[in-house]
Amino acid sequence: MMRKSESVRHPSVAGLFYPGKASALKRDVETYLHDTPLKKEIAREKIKAVIVPHAGYVYSGQTAAYVYNAIKDNTYDAVVVVGPSHRKYFNGITLYPGDAYRTPLGDVSIDKELRDDMIDEDKSIVLSDEGHIEEHSIEVQLPFLQLIFGDFQFVPVVMGDQSRTFVETLSRKLDEVFHKKKVLLIASTDLSHYYPYESAVNIDKGVLESVERFDNDELMRRLEQRHVEACGGGPMVSVMEASKLLGCTQSNILHYCNSGDISGDKSAVVGYLAATMS
Repeated sequence: MMRKSESVRHPSVAGLFYPGKASALKRDVETYLHDTPLKKEIAREKIKAVIVPHAGYVYSGQTAAYVYNAIKDNTYDAVVVVGPSHRKYFNGITLYPGDAYRTPLGDVSIDKELRDDMIDEDKSIVLSDEGHIEEHSIEVQLPFLQLIFGDFQFVPVVMGDQSRTFVETLSRKLDEVFHKKKVLLIASTDLSHYYPYESAVNIDKGVLESVERFDNDELMRRLEQRHVEACGGGPMVSVMEASKLLGCTQSNILHYCNSGDISGDKSAVVGYLAATMS
């Protein structure tokens, strides 16, 4: 557990995945938002859940901006960011026990009341900094949220085990805690990793089909059978399922690309998806 002096989680990828200086970071995020066309046909005010990539901004920042532009004029009672643990496997799901996450743009406070409501009696969801300190999947979402929402509180959730049992546990808990609130659920995930361009597009197509059909059961099966890949597959399925429980009836894919579209190097690419549920 954390010592009192470490109650603020400091940035781990500032200066690597995104600019480390506040002025440059603000400029970059504002540029991504400015350059991303809005999807006029979507009922943006009804969006309760989103899928967003978490790579370095030079690769996935524009894709992420599609989502954040879609929700920038909305207000929410609660924001929950669910990400995977890249650096370490652990059993279960963790909620950061400290006071805030820090970015170059300032501190984002933890909603402690809602966080504590999410603790699970069977210890599947626990208070722990495990999976949070060096993990980037939550951190990279925060500058976008800070730019569009200003001062807000959130609940950071990291899945160490993304198996079906924990996916279902998390989706039920999200519904239980946030059923009477206007909530924004964020699933942080990239798609396939390091396949040649055409192979990656074909693999990612299975994810896009399931998301477009709003079929979280199908997506879970495809992940289990390894027909598709996503480093945040568990967060994605959990958020999709929870959004249905919270009343969403449709999903919309706003954008898909991969790193080869950005860099021009198509020998080994990573896929990025932006989608909303309403």
